[in-house]
Amino acid sequence: MSENFCYKINLVKYKHTSKSQYIFVNGWCFSKNKSNLDYSLKINDKEYEFDFLPILRMDVFKKYKDFLDTNKVGFYVRVYPSEDVINSFILSVFDKDGNEQNLLSLDKDALDQIEDNCPIEFAIDSYEIDKTSNLAKVHGWAYSVDCEDISIQILDSNDKEVDSTIRIVNRTDLVDLHFIEEDRKACGFQISFSLLQGQKYYINFISKSSSKKVMLKKRTHSRIRLLRSYILNVNPENIKKAGIYLKRNGMKGFLKRLRYGVSPYTSNYSDWLLANRVSAKDLEIQESKKFSYAPKISVIVATFNTKESYLKDMIDSVVNQSYANWQLCIADGSTDDRVQKYIEENYSKEQRIQFTKLDDNYGIAGNMNKALELATGDYVGLYDHDDILELDCFYEIVSALQEYRYDVLYTDEDKLDDDTKKYVDPNFKPDYSEDLLRSHNYITHFFCVNKKLIDEVGGLRSEFDGSQDYDFIFRCVEKANKVHHIPKILYHWRMHMQSTAQNPESKMYCYEAGKKAIEAHYQRTGVQAKVEMMPKPYYGLYHTIYSTQDNPLVSILIPNMNHKDVLKTCIDSLYKVNNYKNFEVIIIENNSTEQEIFDYYDQLQEDHENIKVVKWEKEFNYSAINNFGAKFAKGDYLLLLNNDTEMIKPDALSEMLGCCMRPEVGVVGAKLLYADDTIQHAGVVIGFSGYAGHVFNGIGKDDLGFMMRAIINCNYSSVTGACLMTKKSIFEEVGGLDEKFQVACNDVDYCLKVREKDYLVVYDAFSLWHHYESKSRGYDDNNKEKMWRFNHEVEIFQKKWPEILANGDPYYNKNFRIENGPFVL
Repeated sequence: MSENFCYKINLVKYKHTSKSQYIFVNGWCFSKNKSNLDYSLKINDKEYEFDFLPILRMDVFKKYKDFLDTNKVGFYVRVYPSEDVINSFILSVFDKDGNEQNLLSLDKDALDQIEDNCPIEFAIDSYEIDKTSNLAKVHGWAYSVDCEDISIQILDSNDKEVDSTIRIVNRTDLVDLHFIEEDRKACGFQISFSLLQGQKYYINFISKSSSKKVMLKKRTHSRIRLLRSYILNVNPENIKKAGIYLKRNGMKGFLKRLRYGVSPYTSNYSDWLLANRVSAKDLEIQESKKFSYAPKISVIVATFNTKESYLKDMIDSVVNQSYANWQLCIADGSTDDRVQKYIEENYSKEQRIQFTKLDDNYGIAGNMNKALELATGDYVGLYDHDDILELDCFYEIVSALQEYRYDVLYTDEDKLDDDTKKYVDPNFKPDYSEDLLRSHNYITHFFCVNKKLIDEVGGLRSEFDGSQDYDFIFRCVEKANKVHHIPKILYHWRMHMQSTAQNPESKMYCYEAGKKAIEAHYQRTGVQAKVEMMPKPYYGLYHTIYSTQDNPLVSILIPNMNHKDVLKTCIDSLYKVNNYKNFEVIIIENNSTEQEIFDYYDQLQEDHENIKVVKWEKEFNYSAINNFGAKFAKGDYLLLLNNDTEMIKPDALSEMLGCCMRPEVGVVGAKLLYADDTIQHAGVVIGFSGYAGHVFNGIGKDDLGFMMRAIINCNYSSVTGACLMTKKSIFEEVGGLDEKFQVACNDVDYCLKVREKDYLVVYDAFSLWHHYESKSRGYDDNNKEKMWRFNHEVEIFQKKWPEILANGDPYYNKNFRIENGPFVL
C-alpha cells in the first residue's frame, strides 16, 4: 500500500514461445481520493502500448467500501514486447493530482524465474469420480496460443493411454471475456473414462510443437474457481486481435461512461447492459465509417401531449446516432402546441427533423401515417414518443444491410423503469420465428422496413389501433424477401403508469386488436384457423387452433419391450382421453421376455382394429425400430411416441396435427410433463454441452419461462422424439431417422435434417402429455456402457453438424452463455 493508492498484484505471467511473447498482470488498484486512474508500462525503460481491461472485484469493494463508490477496481494488463531480451518491466499508476505509484517492478532474474515457454493454455474446471460405477469425468478447456490444433489423452501412471470418450463443447464465455476469438470457441472438453481404484491418472495435451501433461486431482466444481482459471489462462494473440474496446476508449473515458460493469458473479441485467453497450470511442469510430451502401433511415413518431423530458430523450437518442444518414419524422396530434414549441426552440437547426402539427388527432395509426408521409428514406423505422434508442442502432442496421438488402430487420429490446431509471426485462429474441409471432408480437421494437415494401403493403391501419404495429409487422413479413434479426439491445421501451409496459390492463382494446391482426394475417395467407386470446394474466398472448380439415389418418409408432403397465397407460389415454379418432397404432415389439406383454398385444389387436403389432427382432436401435415401424404406416402423418407417455388433454393429438398439416411445417413437438407436473420438454436448443438441451426442464407446468415461451407456440431447431409428429412424406424425403444414432441424438438429428429442407419445427405448448421418463430405457449417467454409447453418438453428431454448433442455434440468442444453462447471461 502507499500514501495515495491501495493496490495488490495477484498474478504475473510471462509467456514466451517461438511465435508468441507477452506479459500478463492481474491485480487491483484504487486511489484513496477516489479519482480516476491512468496506467503506464515500461519495458527496458521504454514506454509501451498495452491492452488494459478493467474488471469487477467485489471482494475488494466489500473490504474497502468506505473508500469506494465503484467495484470496478480490478484489471488485466497485457503487453507484447518486441525485444528478445527483457531486462526490466515496470507497471505504474497515476491519479488526476499527479500522484504516481509503481505497482510492479521486475528485473531480468525475476522474469527468468516466471518465463513459460509452453504454448498450450488450459484449465481443468472439474475432475469428478463416481466410486459406484468407477467412472471419472473431466471438464475444462485447452488451446494453443500459437494456433496449433490440440489433441487430448488420458494416461495412467505407466504413461499408457486410457480408453476414454471426449466431447468437444463451445466456450462462448471465453469469447465474451475476449480470451479467444469466435472461430476458436470450440476449445472446451468433457472427458469420461473408467478407472481403477488407487491408480493415478494424467491428462495430456498435445500440439504440433509441444505437449503438457498434468496429474488429475479430485476437486469440487466451483464457478469462482472456474473464473479464476480464466484470469490465469488468457490467450494473448487473440486478445490482441480483438483490440479490447477499453484500450481504444481510454481508461478515463471508459470510467466516465461505464461506472459499473457486468460482474461474472452476478446476473444483474442492468450491469450487463452497461458493460456491453457501445462505448464512446466505438461511437467515434462508427461515425467515421464509410459504407458502400448508406441508405437513409426515416424514423416515424406520433407525439401526443408528450412529456418534455420524454420528448428530449426520444429526439436526442436519434440526433446523437453514430450513423448520420437519418430522418426523424414527427407528427404531433397534441391538444396544445407545447411539443411544437419545444422542438422549434431546441432543434430548429437540425434539418433532418421533419415536423408537422396535425389539425386533429387521427388516432395512433392515423397520426403515424401522417409521420410516414414525411418520410423520404430508403428504410422506415417505427418509434414510440416516450422510448429511447441506443446510439448505435442505425449503425447496426446499416451494417447488416451490407451483407444483404433485407426488407425487414428487428433488434432486441428491454424496458426502462421510469421510476428507478434502471433497464429491466430484456427481450433477447430468436431469429425470425413464425409461430412465436403468431403467438404474440415478440418483434415489437426496433422494427425497420424497406420503404418500397411499405409502399406495396400500405401504412398502419386505424381499425387495428392499439395493435397497429402488430398488424403492420404481419403485412410486412408476409411480403418480405427476408427477415433479419440483430441480436443486440438497441431499443428501450419506457415503463410508466400510462404505458402498456407498466399497466397491461390499462388498454385491453390493444389485445383485442392483436387477435384481429392475427386473424387478418390468416385470411390473407389462406390459413384456416381459430384464434383465442389467452386469459388473464396472459394478456397479449394468443392460441391458434389450426384446422384439421378432412381429418387425415395419423400413424402412431410406439417401440416397446416388456413393461405392460407402462404401455397400457399410454394406449388407454389414446382411446379414453383423446378426442381425435382417425389414428392407427403400430407397436414395434423389440425382444420382450415377459408373457404378459404378448398376451396384452393379443388383447389389444382383438379389441381394436386400428392396432397392429410388428416385430423387430434385432438389437435395440431406436432409429432403426422407428424406420421399420414406419414401413407399416398407412397414415400421411407419423407420431413417434414413447411407451412411457400419457395424453393429458383430449385435444393433444389434434393440436399437433393442425400444426403439422401446415405446408411449411415439418415437425411438431408437444409439451411433456414429469409425473410431478414439472416440465420435461418444452423445446430443444442446439449447443448445450456440445450437443443439445431442453430449455425449460424442471419448471412448473404453468410457469411462463423466458419471455413466456414455455406456454405459447414457437419454433425451435429441435423437439424431443418422445412425442414427435412429422409428415410421412418428409420422413421419407430425409431418409427417416439416422440409424447411426442408436439411442441418442436421433431426434435432434432428424429435426436438423428437416430444417435443412427449409421446413419449420414447432413446439406446441397446448399439446399436453405426461412423460414418465426412465420407466423403461433411460439414459443412466453412471452406467458405463450407456454413457460410452451416448458420448460416442454425440461425437458423431458433432462431426455431422459442425456449422450449427459453431454458429449457434438461430432460435436461441447469442447473448445467452450456453455453457451456463438456458437463458443465462
